[in-house]
Amino acid sequence: MERLLHHEALQMTMLQWLKSKRFLGSLAFGEGTMLRLCHELPRHSLDMDFWFFKEVDYERFFNRLTSSLSGEYNITDTQNTHYFILLEIQREEIIAGLKIIIHKAMALPGSTEEKIAFSSYFPTQVLVRGFTLTQMLRNKVAALIKHAEIQDAFDLEFLVRKGVALNLSEEKKKRLVMILKGFKKRDFEVKLGSILQPDLKMYYRRQGFAYLKEKLYFDQWGNEGEEVTKV
Repeated sequence: MERLLHHEALQMTMLQWLKSKRFLGSLAFGEGTMLRLCHELPRHSLDMDFWFFKEVDYERFFNRLTSSLSGEYNITDTQNTHYFILLEIQREEIIAGLKIIIHKAMALPGSTEEKIAFSSYFPTQVLVRGFTLTQMLRNKVAALIKHAEIQDAFDLEFLVRKGVALNLSEEKKKRLVMILKGFKKRDFEVKLGSILQPDLKMYYRRQGFAYLKEKLYFDQWGNEGEEVTKV
């Protein structure tokens, strides 16, 4: 767990660095690490995911980011594909490499807002632009249906607990319930348990996603049939 806390401090350091170098001016922060640092998601997340909310020259952005990072960090991997920019850095041998993934896609209008990223393990806060919780729920539903990863199910339950409306068709609810039923004991103990504090690890080992299943079974909030769109 201490390793994860050091990794989180490195994530905050990187956010502050990206801000100081003016890279965040065109990026929207997303996925589990954004939920962790901006909304206190009670699990750790290793990678940092961004999308563009302003038009940029991808090649120029990649070259400038790589050049700037190489002057201060040990870059262990770089990729500039049709779909994303990826850079992996390592500052200390005791800390796992940090992957920065920048998706070559534009955030939808109205899907982002200003947020404050913070951590108990870092002395300062960082103003960022990130996806709204409503958009994050849409993204998490789409990701869970596509990949069936237990971390996405955990994040979806977190968003629902925070009061974000599901607004899903009955078909999508059924698909999600089937995915939730498919998680095994090992998924909760290893995949999810390794990124949770001990008390939450014990809870999810016993209860699974009972709360989320209940919402999917009995949600009567209306607005059925709204399509889930992914950024």
